[in-house]
Amino acid sequence: MKQKPALETELKLRIPATGPYRPLLETLGFREVLPAQPEVSVLWDRQGELRATGSALRTRAFAGQSRLTWKGPRVPDAILKIRPELETGVVDLETLEAILRALGFEPVMRMEKVRAVWERAELEACLDETPFGCYLELEGDPQAIRVAMEGLGLAPDRAEPRSYPELYQAHGLS
Repeated sequence: MKQKPALETELKLRIPATGPYRPLLETLGFREVLPAQPEVSVLWDRQGELRATGSALRTRAFAGQSRLTWKGPRVPDAILKIRPELETGVVDLETLEAILRALGFEPVMRMEKVRAVWERAELEACLDETPFGCYLELEGDPQAIRVAMEGLGLAPDRAEPRSYPELYQAHGLS
């Protein structure tokens, strides 16, 4: 997995299904680096203190790896989701979860989806299948995101401003 910048810039777009976007991504120079497979993410908080500041702490199991991610408050933008992000690999997820509990953190939400990851030089694209629909996430350079969105024939009105945790809550899956 590539080292990501400390500031995450992404756009989530609602799509009817992931299948039709695979050949379109290939046409735009993306290559599939991780085929579709289950991902389990858990949000952690300590008496709501992270949520109160617009931050999040997440553990994720995907593609045989575990990761710990901290996301800071969003930077205002009309269409893109921009926020500080720090992420690291985890060797032993059970031990990490025990450490989090010892520090007073508790799991507050579990999310499952199927994700495929595609890459090209300046962008990562994720095709996600969730219990409430399909999404295409583009992450990387803001201008490259806009160009790829146009190349995929996706209008700005397909942008989903809510995060996956917000969508899970909106669909009663929290």
